[in-house]
Amino acid sequence: MTGHLPLWNYTDDAGTAWRVHKAWRDRQPGKYLLEVQTAGWPGVRGAQLNQGHFELLPEDDPELPALRTERQLGEIISHWPHTRAIIRAEGRYIKIFRPGSAVIPAARCAQMDILLDTGAFTAPEVIQSSPDTLVLSALPGRTLGEIGEDYTTIGDKEFAAVWEKWSRAWVAQLSSTSDPSRQTVLSALPVHSPEVEAKSAARWVKRWLQHSEKVPALSTRRDILVAMAEQVTTNLLGTAPDPLVWSHGDLHDRQIIASADDGSPFGLLDFDDAAQAEAARDLAYLDFHLERRLRRNNLTPSRYLKAHTEVMAVAEQLQVSPDRFIAYGDARWLRFACSSLPSGWLATRVLEERVKHHKSTMPTATSRYFGSRN
Repeated sequence: MTGHLPLWNYTDDAGTAWRVHKAWRDRQPGKYLLEVQTAGWPGVRGAQLNQGHFELLPEDDPELPALRTERQLGEIISHWPHTRAIIRAEGRYIKIFRPGSAVIPAARCAQMDILLDTGAFTAPEVIQSSPDTLVLSALPGRTLGEIGEDYTTIGDKEFAAVWEKWSRAWVAQLSSTSDPSRQTVLSALPVHSPEVEAKSAARWVKRWLQHSEKVPALSTRRDILVAMAEQVTTNLLGTAPDPLVWSHGDLHDRQIIASADDGSPFGLLDFDDAAQAEAARDLAYLDFHLERRLRRNNLTPSRYLKAHTEVMAVAEQLQVSPDRFIAYGDARWLRFACSSLPSGWLATRVLEERVKHHKSTMPTATSRYFGSRN
């Protein structure tokens, strides 16, 4: 059924069982890069799947030369083979990039001192940076994702309070960019327009199509994804965009840290994709992650409803157009539907439901991105 698409579990040549945590398509169809975990091994390892054959990769990633020395300092908690890695060390996190690729992320982090509203959010301190590495301070507290999945020490009342606080903070953050110094820094950020979002969705779909072309069992899913992609692109480009604001770029509940001190601002992580974009994009991405946790039974319906309600309240206060929120939400589900892992089937079903529910009557605007469906 899956052909050479990744499964959840593999066994290496030594007989050790590994659980696939993440998967990325390599350039060659049928080849995937994996992030895997196993009991008794701290952190994660890189691996590959080539035409169905599973193989662990060397701990020293040749495309990430800084990893060889830095990995001695802590535990690798994230590793996209040949692209980047994150090491958790005492009091800090070390992000490893391809040679020369750490410069822009370091600049983005440095700009947060100006762009973030000090009463609402704070960012990790840049302890050290080089062309290949970025060392950031650890922030105290727990992520909203961790809080949401804690049913032992966190009650529903405390959960509701932290999301109400977040909603006030996000409104304050998006309302604080009128300061001239902030405007100067904001205007220098890249613009993530609806066209950029549509092209990104198109790349995900094209990559999925290339890797699934020789898997007959996926023919129906291919038709569904292409049809959904056309609908998503139509909705992104077929309605007037909202004004551009500061955008985190990859907002989800594990990027937001709540301090134990109620009077402290939230911590915010990972500004590699910071840009100018519609407010709908960050909010729809955050809402996507909440719904995904609900469908995976990591959030109870009542907790999901509370967090979702706060996201929608922020959208209303920021005057986000409902059509724009829906368009960016569909785009994020589309990307998840193109996942290499079996969870992509869930996203396909969800997106099919969403597209039917929000079906647009506007003319298709996808030919320049997808071309012919045949």
